[in-house]
Amino acid sequence: MIIDTHSHLNFAAFKKDFDEVMKRTLAQDIWMVNVGTNYQTSKSAVELAEKYNKGVYVSVGLHPNYAAPEFIKLRTDPDEGEFLIKEQAFDKQKYLVLAESKKVVAIGEIGLDYYYKPKTAVKLSQFKEKQKKVFLEQLDLARELNLPVILHCRVAHDDVIDILKSYILPARHSLGEGGNHKSKINGVIHCFTGSIEEMKEYIATGFYIGFNGIIFKLPLDEVIKNCPLERILMETDCPYLTPPQELGKRNEPIFIKHTIQKIADLKGVSFQQIADKTAENARKLFNI
Repeated sequence: MIIDTHSHLNFAAFKKDFDEVMKRTLAQDIWMVNVGTNYQTSKSAVELAEKYNKGVYVSVGLHPNYAAPEFIKLRTDPDEGEFLIKEQAFDKQKYLVLAESKKVVAIGEIGLDYYYKPKTAVKLSQFKEKQKKVFLEQLDLARELNLPVILHCRVAHDDVIDILKSYILPARHSLGEGGNHKSKINGVIHCFTGSIEEMKEYIATGFYIGFNGIIFKLPLDEVIKNCPLERILMETDCPYLTPPQELGKRNEPIFIKHTIQKIADLKGVSFQQIADKTAENARKLFNI
């Protein structure tokens, strides 16, 4: 079994051939977590997953790019859909209703993204504070539902790490031996592109590290070599980040094999060892 812990088959890029993609994916014993980026993509992920008895799971949440849309201009991504930038605030109740589905195994993708940002210092400060507010609201939701989180972080590792340390570690320390362990938060840092030191910081808070096709584009070999296998999750982020072996094609879950093979080569172990251990990690984190 292989588990793609971050796919977007709920996006418009798969609208015309979703059934065919699902058929060839499940035929290769590849399971997936389809990840929402706003209410609409989260809702569609739930609706699609409900059609399958096993192997298809969902994460619901509001992506940081859409957490403070009043401060930046983003063009609609046709691969994602036609409904971007419509949420001006995080509506907890709407996501609570989605999370009633047994297919929902995480809250995400949530986090911080400072790549696209306002130009003035005042607006930049307001922009960051709004993203942090929505991030914390969704961490609260995950804690309330006892679900892990799928974190998106771009050009914001320092702030994400600070928030996780202030939010997670005090809660863990206060639990004690007989505390309410349901109040803990854990999850995965999706599409990790940070340093070895940042990776270690995330692992220290109890998080997993997600690797996908970006490892063929960025110098992440030493990060992968230094990341404990028991903390690695595999993902595609399809339809994005197609591995170079499938150049020119839309990414999809079956292409995850290329990322697995590269990590196996870097760690000097077999493809099957990486596939098995990362699937075990995913099943443990997402309780599937």
